[in-house]
Amino acid sequence: MFTGIIQCVGCVRAIESRGGDVRLSVATGELDLSDVTPGDSIAVAGCCLTAVALDAQGFAADVSTESLSLTTLGGLKPGDGVNLEKALRLADRLGGHLVSGHVDGVGKVVSVQPDGRSQRWTFEVPTALSRYIAHKGSITVDGTSLTVNEVEGARFGVNLIPHTVAHTTFAQRRLGDAVNIEVDVVARYVERLLGAGKAAGIDADFLKQHGFA
Repeated sequence: MFTGIIQCVGCVRAIESRGGDVRLSVATGELDLSDVTPGDSIAVAGCCLTAVALDAQGFAADVSTESLSLTTLGGLKPGDGVNLEKALRLADRLGGHLVSGHVDGVGKVVSVQPDGRSQRWTFEVPTALSRYIAHKGSITVDGTSLTVNEVEGARFGVNLIPHTVAHTTFAQRRLGDAVNIEVDVVARYVERLLGAGKAAGIDADFLKQHGFA
C-alpha cells in the first residue's frame, strides 16, 4: 500500500525489452533507497512495481505486458520523469489516502487554469470509471493523492497548490497528456457491497441505515 504522497520525481534511465515484457530502470535522485531490498514495492507514476535490482543511482523493475497496455508505463521513454513513492510502513503517517498502486484506467489532462497561486486541473477518465469519482472524494493521478473538487460526467477537477506542482510530474504535464488513474478503494467496496446486497435481497434503504451507501 501507498499514501499518494510523492517522495521524489525520478527519471527513466533505460527500457529494455525482455520477451514482450520490459525491464524499466529508474534513477531515483534524492530518494533514499537504503531501506529498500529486492522484492520491495515502489510506486512508479502510480503503478506498484517490484524492485528486482538496486544500485547507487536507482532501481530496476520488470513490467508485464498487462501493465504496459493498461497504464502509461507503455509510453515511457528514457529521460521521462516519473513520480516515486516507497511502500507504506505501519509506523508511517498517512498524509494522503490508502492507495494500492493498481491503476484502474488511463485519463487525460483537458484543462489547466490559474486560481490564485494554485492551479485548477480538469481530467477526463473512461466512462466506466466516472461512477467511482465523487465530490470531495479521493482520487490518485499518476500516484498523487488528490481531492476531487467537482465532477461532471466523465470529467473531474482538482486544485493543485504550488508545492504539489513543483514536486511532482505535474510540472511537466501538458494538455492532452495521459495520466494513470486509481479511484478510491472505498468506492470499489461500496459497489461490491451494493451488488452483494441486491443479490441477497437486501434493499438500498437497509444498506444506507448501516452506513454502506
